[in-house]
Amino acid sequence: MNRRPSLLAAAALTAAAVLSLSACGGDEGGSKGNDKIAGAGTGSEKRESPSPTTPDDGINRPKIKLPADVKDVFEGSGTGDAKKDAILADNARRISSVTEAVTVEAKSHPALKFYSSGDALLSAANHVQGFSEKGKSFVGTTRYYDRQVTFLKGGAAAVTYCMDATKTYPKDRETGKVDKSIEASDQDYSFYNTRLEKNADGVWQTTSVLTTTAAKRCMP
Repeated sequence: MNRRPSLLAAAALTAAAVLSLSACGGDEGGSKGNDKIAGAGTGSEKRESPSPTTPDDGINRPKIKLPADVKDVFEGSGTGDAKKDAILADNARRISSVTEAVTVEAKSHPALKFYSSGDALLSAANHVQGFSEKGKSFVGTTRYYDRQVTFLKGGAAAVTYCMDATKTYPKDRETGKVDKSIEASDQDYSFYNTRLEKNADGVWQTTSVLTTTAAKRCMP
């Protein structure tokens, strides 16, 4: 059983919903099968944990803060290549911006639109809205690994990675109850194939996301 509500169809979300993105609280779990990106590889207030490190690069980045019981863990961030590391860092911030939008009650989530654009923003907004409509959130640790960067023609980049959600659990928004009875399954392992483009402000925004759930390549 998948621990998180499935991604709604992107076409179902209106442009107005994307622009508002108000308190509707995380990752996108929709499956695109074998689709590929060209050039890429196959209450009360709670303490909050910090987002991925914000670099001193002169960019006015929105802060991302997750609840104390929610954590994103990213492996393979230091490649030794400055450009690849910058891309992986913004990829991580994009992921945590979606996590924040799902798990943190707020009037707006500026980081979501800061790190996503185009189809990726639409799919993220749909994903967040899916949790909201079901009255759900989640707690626990999500691991992201086997993260690879491929440079594409025209200055874009592809980032592929795996997600392990076996240590996350659904949470009821109204009651705050966490369901830890769900056992881990193949559905908790997903493979992501994303496209990133550097915008005028120097941010590597994710512009498209393709996901394969129950991805064998991501299973132990």
